[in-house]
Amino acid sequence: MKQGWQKKTLADVCQIRPPKSEARIRVAPDAFVSFVPMEELGVDRKFLTPKQRKPLASVIKGYTYFVDGDVLLAKITPCFENGKLGIASGLSHGIGFGSTEFFVFRPGSSVDKEYLYYYLSRADFRDEGAERMGGAVGQQRVPKEFIENYPIPVPPLPEQQRLVGILDKAFAGIATARSNTEKNLQNARALFESHLQSVFTRRGEGWVDTELGDVCGFVRGPFGGSLKKSIFVADGFAVYEQQHAICNQFDDVRYFIDKAKFKEMKRFELLPNDLIMSCSGTMGRVAIVPKGIKQGIINQALLKLTPTASISSTFLKFWMESGAFQNALKEYSGGAAIQNVASVKILKEIRVPLPSINEQEHVVDKLDDLRKETRSIEAVYQQKLAALDELKTSLLHRAFSGEL
Repeated sequence: MKQGWQKKTLADVCQIRPPKSEARIRVAPDAFVSFVPMEELGVDRKFLTPKQRKPLASVIKGYTYFVDGDVLLAKITPCFENGKLGIASGLSHGIGFGSTEFFVFRPGSSVDKEYLYYYLSRADFRDEGAERMGGAVGQQRVPKEFIENYPIPVPPLPEQQRLVGILDKAFAGIATARSNTEKNLQNARALFESHLQSVFTRRGEGWVDTELGDVCGFVRGPFGGSLKKSIFVADGFAVYEQQHAICNQFDDVRYFIDKAKFKEMKRFELLPNDLIMSCSGTMGRVAIVPKGIKQGIINQALLKLTPTASISSTFLKFWMESGAFQNALKEYSGGAAIQNVASVKILKEIRVPLPSINEQEHVVDKLDDLRKETRSIEAVYQQKLAALDELKTSLLHRAFSGEL
């Protein structure tokens, strides 16, 4: 550690979870104070400015107390791992209450609040805390003992403030670069989507409109009661789920049924060249079944489409990914807020623009080439985003090891 720096624990340099009795002394029970639910605590946003206010009497018993200048940290998964963290500011009467899943740090005289914010924002800290989490699955929390005993390097205050100034300037530049890169990434994706849409709206000679039900067979997944977890076996015939359509992969299988159950549910079997579509929650994601998958069936959240000889499976997939189909899907399903797609009978009536098989192959070739180019560009921007994240990690490491 750098000369002149001290090594202490967070409990040494902060008051952790200050007492609520302070609030009763400072304001009347009917005074409005700020209220901060978990969703308002940001990621990579230094200062928290709350939007809600509530009477002190309504929040003092069941929520976590803090004041302007306190540092808030989420302690529950996945909010902790995601880096939800911020410095309270602009609170009504200087007082705030919020989620019981916050740790509250009140820095003492030896630690600058912004220095503490940057120290707690490190990926190393989140990784170590995540390893120490305990509790029920989905409700795991970082233990208070880990937080209290966590070491922090404490340089003199002027040095802390100098480091904060360096990090502020560097992180502002990184944020600008990240924003520009994300816009470029979105533009690359939008370019492909725009071209995809134009293919199916401009069309060409010989294209005809037909109903989706005329060019492929439909099988909606079985009722949920047909596939209870109690019937699953360690290995056997695969049960394909929404994740396989959403992620366009067929290797990672969680559930299996035995041969007798598979024979009973034979009509739900997946075969190469079938398409599957997600039907609940994340609707309308499509994947083509490749050769060589583990023999199996779809579950209740999938729709299976089997193309006829009149339509290419890849052409059909491109069309189902276009705005034309996705908008029709939302419309027939009652709007984007509806979590389940419309009935098969209604989906069969969606109109498909259909050229000849030869023209379909030509369209597919052009779209494949454009998608490859787009993905190549996207990969460049993804690499830039990863490099920016690595730069932030490196700067934080150097700052707290005395190398800046």
